[in-house]
Formats: sequence, C-alpha cells, structure tokens
Amino acid sequence: MKCCNRIIIALFLLSSFIYSQRIKDIATISGDNSEQVIGYGLVVGLAGTGDSYRTQFTMQSITSMLKRFGITVPQTDVKTRNVAAVMVTANLNSNYKTGAKFDVTVSSMGDASSLLGGTLLLTPLSGIAGEVYAFAQGPLSIRGYDYNTASGNRVAKNHSLAGRVPQGGVMKESLENEIVIDQQISVYLRMPDLTTSNNVANSINAQFGDSAAISIDASEIRVNIPTDRQTNVVNFLAELEVLNVETDYVAKVVLNERTGTVVAGTNVQIKPVSITHGSLNITIENYPIVSQPEAFSYGKTAVVDNHIPYAWQDSTNTIAISGASNVQEVASALNSLKVTPKEIIAIFQALKEAGALIAELVII
Repeated sequence: MKCCNRIIIALFLLSSFIYSQRIKDIATISGDNSEQVIGYGLVVGLAGTGDSYRTQFTMQSITSMLKRFGITVPQTDVKTRNVAAVMVTANLNSNYKTGAKFDVTVSSMGDASSLLGGTLLLTPLSGIAGEVYAFAQGPLSIRGYDYNTASGNRVAKNHSLAGRVPQGGVMKESLENEIVIDQQISVYLRMPDLTTSNNVANSINAQFGDSAAISIDASEIRVNIPTDRQTNVVNFLAELEVLNVETDYVAKVVLNERTGTVVAGTNVQIKPVSITHGSLNITIENYPIVSQPEAFSYGKTAVVDNHIPYAWQDSTNTIAISGASNVQEVASALNSLKVTPKEIIAIFQALKEAGALIAELVII
C-alpha cells in the first residue's frame, strides 16, 4: 500500500491516564511578558542579488543614509544591486536587561533575489508605541541559496529572502517588568482550563498554606506571597514554578487533510455507532462487562462498557478489535482496508456529526 494511502495516527494521551506537569511548563507568571519590535533597515554586501532600480524606497534609503555621513550623492547615481531593503523583527522578553543580546529575523521587502552573504546595517527596533527598545546589526545567516548560472539555469534551495542575525540585537532599554503588586502575583495558564486552574491553586496551597492561592477563572490563579517569603520573592517563585500539577484539557481530535494526519488528544472516546461510507461498512458495538467483587469484600458491582469496532468492505474483509474502542483502533481497522486518508477524515467528521465522537474536532 502506498504511503499516500496511509494515515498517521499520533496519540499523545489516552483517556485512562493522569499527567503531571510543572507549573512553569503550563503557565506564565505576571510580569513575564514580551514585546514585539520592528524596524526598517538595509542589508549590504550582496553579490548582485539586491533590489533593482525599480525599488525606489531602497534608493531613497541609501541616499538618506549617506547624507548622515556627510556624503551627498544624486539618487540617479545610486546602484542598488548589492543592497536590499529589509524589515527586521524580534520578540523581546521582559526579563531582558540593558545590553542583553537576542536573535533577530530579517526579511526582504523589495525585489531582491537573495540575501545570501549580506550584512544588516545598524537598525533601530521599536515597539507598537514607537519607543526604541533595541538595535540590530550583523551578518545574516541564510539557510538557502538562489543562483542563476551562466547557461541561464536557476539553482535554488529553501528560501533565501529571509534569514536571521544570531545575537544581532542589543537591548537599549529594559521593558517594564512588574511582577509583584501588593504582595500578590498572578499565574496565567497558557491553555485555559477550569480543572487545571483549580489544580494549580490546590497544589500551591498544599505547599505554602491554605490561603496562598485562589483560582480566579480558567486562566488566572492569584497567589498571595506568604509574609515570611516577602523578603526573597525570587526564591518563592523558584519553588512555586517547579510544583507538579495534574493537568486536564478538553478532548480534541485534530485532522490535517493535506497530510492525512489524525492527532487524538486525551479523553477521546467513540460511542457505539454504525457507518456506511461507499462500499465500506463500520459498526461499533457495545458489549457491557459486569465486574463482580469477591465474596465478603467491600467492592461494588460495576458495569464497564466494552466497545468493539467492526469494519468490512464488500463483505470480504472483517476486522474485530478487542477492548474499549478509541480513535487508534478505529483508524487501524480502516488502514487495514486500505482506506484513503481523505475517506478516514470524512468518517471522523461523520462520527462527530452523529454525536458518536466525544471530542472537539479541529480541521487544519
């Protein structure tokens, strides 16, 4: 069977497991924010792959730069083939202090054919309010190339119109970073969830006292710094962020129709259902299992659902999978019948519409 007719199943979490993660891996602390900055600059030193004379703003930028050095050149005499106008972007962490270095991304905005071998000239980087926070300069790292040979052929690999300047940015001014307000901090979950938010508060209270934390909503947990820890907040935060928390998120199934990938998250379940898709027939049946406790024990009688999916095509192939039915088992049954990825995705969409798929369906 060709690889294009297979579907990739990735099961990150199965429904019967509880996972524990550190607070620092699932949340951020108030004050730990970032600032996106942007700047306009010039890349020089290109081997004839820069902007053409048709890019007027590049010519204007070159003449303006030369004037700052006391050199006046008519714009008609400016040659731009070794120069490219670029936009420089970066994401500044609020913990960066003055003089800290960081990577910047450089992208062509003219008609240059390649930025390979270029050097970014000193470029101011400003935030949304226009305040300059940093400067960037240095040689570009381009993970690609684009050449025109003497015979007229073109040889290219990856993308050569965008690159990075490793450690090319330097902080001019630190960002505002107010972590503690009235001896309180806030913990913000990266993926809001009420259960996880409550678990974070419980974990903090178990470590620092019953009144240390309270869950405000699905994303915020407010923490009161204990009196005996207010003189060393950094030590308190270091202990807080490594606390383990049981996480719980909404069950999801992500479908990628382009690659034929199905990714199933935690707590994904499939109810008993019967589907006919073309010549393909699928039936998921429920056979309850009664769990009886031993004599004179304190256990209780429990009924456990045992879903078994069957899949057949033209009544020639039948596959039965024992155990509780989940996305992996259904997809495996379909794979054995050489069903195409698009057909499998259509089946999962039908399962959701029928209410048999107990999970949020995300199509990308």
